[in-house]
Amino acid sequence: MRQFAELYDAIDSTTSTNAKVAAMAAYFAGAPRADAAWAVFFLTGRRLKRLVPHASIGEWTLAATGLEEWMLGECYSVVGDGAETAALLLDAVPAALKGWTTTDIVQPFRAADTSSVAPLALAAWVEDRILPLRGLDPAEQQRRVTAWLGDLDRLERFILFKLLTGEFRVGVSQTLVVRALAHAASLEASLVAARLMGEWTPSAAWFERVLSAEHTDDDRSRPYPFCLAAPLEGDVTSLGELRDWQVEWKWDGIRAQLIRREEAIHLWSRGEELITHRFPEITAAATHLPDGTVLDGEVLAFRDDRPLPFSHLQQRIGRQKQVAQMSRAVPVVFMSYDILESDGEDVRPRPLSERRALLESVLATAGVLRVSPEIVGSSWQQLAGMRANSRALAVEGLMIKRRTSSYGVGRKRGDWWKWKIDPYSIDAVLIYAQPGSGKRASMLTDYTFGVWAGEELVPIAKAYSGLTNEEIAEVDKWIRRHTRERFGPVRHVDPVHVFELGFEGIAKSSRHRSGIAVRFPRMLRWRRDKKAEEADTLDTVRALLEKADADVR
Repeated sequence: MRQFAELYDAIDSTTSTNAKVAAMAAYFAGAPRADAAWAVFFLTGRRLKRLVPHASIGEWTLAATGLEEWMLGECYSVVGDGAETAALLLDAVPAALKGWTTTDIVQPFRAADTSSVAPLALAAWVEDRILPLRGLDPAEQQRRVTAWLGDLDRLERFILFKLLTGEFRVGVSQTLVVRALAHAASLEASLVAARLMGEWTPSAAWFERVLSAEHTDDDRSRPYPFCLAAPLEGDVTSLGELRDWQVEWKWDGIRAQLIRREEAIHLWSRGEELITHRFPEITAAATHLPDGTVLDGEVLAFRDDRPLPFSHLQQRIGRQKQVAQMSRAVPVVFMSYDILESDGEDVRPRPLSERRALLESVLATAGVLRVSPEIVGSSWQQLAGMRANSRALAVEGLMIKRRTSSYGVGRKRGDWWKWKIDPYSIDAVLIYAQPGSGKRASMLTDYTFGVWAGEELVPIAKAYSGLTNEEIAEVDKWIRRHTRERFGPVRHVDPVHVFELGFEGIAKSSRHRSGIAVRFPRMLRWRRDKKAEEADTLDTVRALLEKADADVR
């Protein structure tokens, strides 16, 4: 645990990508294999299912320190993160833990296992201490966890609390973890990335396989790492000759890989979730694919030969039961735009033009499995006109891919671009704020915005991205001076500031007070030029919804 905490500190204390990779590579090279496996698990964003409620951390901290609940609340309002608040208080109140160990901690917090106070390996912490907490009654959980704390420093306690509540995050992407592993083992990053895909259980043996130069992966359900497009923000004509590029619609669905190997079918989402059982019509159609085929594409809600809004697909995403009934109500297709494996051969290194021809030889243009059509235009200007009509076709814009490009790993600028349509936008008033997470845990950065319904502001969206660091600091300072009420971590503020919000989609929703849900909201700009009374109304947003529905129809 101590080594892992030191790694976390090294990552968290720098903004240098190379420094983060170097710290992880050094850790992977020197840590015990089982510890390294669990570190990869946590660093790549995987989490243990919550073992302890958030509230318990606060309750245990009060019991250990003897502080009043109001003091915990005041400290939390400054720190903004429950785990960090608890770790700081346990360190700041000498009577809480000073001199305590697992062998002499006072009742009622004596641990069941007090045989050793030596630092435990990360794997031992997870497998022998943390995971066995599941199913224990709260009192026994409290006794065990509190007994461990005396042997940990502040950062180690913070990490423990985050692991217990399933909220551990660290500022690295899976791509950086892959780079670090590849550097530690002198392997190609693409090989390491492929070995991290899909489902796996952390263990010393698994970690050895990841870093092995000889190991041949025999997990036939495993998908390939996804190739991602970068947003096109400049002039499209800067890409050069149109004939060098393949253009398709940017579909609004679930990015996925469809795999048929050794007569088995697997459908993986980009989030590495196995979603095969949720879309039985795709699974049935995939039985006709040649064995050893992997397709990259999009699961789309689809009816009458056109995509349905993403809100329709959401009805099927979380559905575990009545799948057949939902498949009739919301039919889907798999819109394939690339082939990654053919007859068991990895074809990703081939040029896109060759992969496209191979894909068209495998799939028809209609049916549940279909080829994403290529958009043909005589000029970039003509394509710009087609892009402007995207919403009427229920798509998000255009994808532009270099015909000579291979299928890479992750997002690399230059070969694949997404040319999205401009977002919907409204002007809304900031009405609530609460602390962010990670580096933003001590600042009020997560905002709720409202629009006018008569003389009342009705919440319409939550957003936390789009402002500069300077603007975030300014808004945070203002919120602390203009808080009307507090509801736990949430602050109700004076309705003064107007922000332009952008979002990709809009739909009716019975779960929201406004009756409307927006998709991927973010702050486009701070409207300092507008007064709160000039912000948009709920009627304006409803008219936007009606227009969006009309565009789709």
